[in-house]
Amino acid sequence: MAEVKSGDTVQIHYTGTLKDGTTFDSSEGRDPLEFVVGSGQIIPGLDSALPGMTEGDKKVVQVPSEEAYGPVNPEMRQAVPREGIPADIPLDPGTQLQMQTPEGQALPVTVVEVDETTVTLDANHPLAGKDLQFDIELVKIAPAA
Repeated sequence: MAEVKSGDTVQIHYTGTLKDGTTFDSSEGRDPLEFVVGSGQIIPGLDSALPGMTEGDKKVVQVPSEEAYGPVNPEMRQAVPREGIPADIPLDPGTQLQMQTPEGQALPVTVVEVDETTVTLDANHPLAGKDLQFDIELVKIAPAA
């Protein structure tokens, strides 16, 4: 039976959880996730767990934050003047907003703190600094040509 190797296109079903058991993402009820192993399309800690698996294999993969979305970067938090934000935009802590970089790229941010004069926004990935666990099932392998 074929084993996954770098360059193969695979399909997996997965459930991603945090240390406390909270599910943050799952392919349940959706098509399997398809990607090329070793191409950088998914987080490194999950990508590196696939070589050697065969179709139908299941495993639990522990991914430390360094091999997932990285550590929290304090430089990705920025206080902006409150008056620079339109009044109709909700500013409750935890609210997800989208900003634009000077290059025109969309940048998702989370409101983390609000006071009279400033709003602190965090552009870190919501899973930055978190160790993750994935329950995966290898559904299909399409060997590299």
